[in-house]
Amino acid sequence: MMAKVEDLRAKTEDQLTADLAELKREAFNLRFQAATNQLERPARIKEVRRDIARIKTLQGERARAAK
Repeated sequence: MMAKVEDLRAKTEDQLTADLAELKREAFNLRFQAATNQLERPARIKEVRRDIARIKTLQGERARAAK
């Protein structure tokens, strides 16, 4: 479930922070599954990392715009 940029832009800062925490938790679990050879969808790691990057980029844009 890759996040679309338009969907992310519609969210509040609190929602983005919550999504980011959830994605980081998922990334941690995926790394564990990969280490124990239990990973079903290896491509999911890449998706999660990119979603995390999208959210961080958007938060950075908002922080710079707020100045």
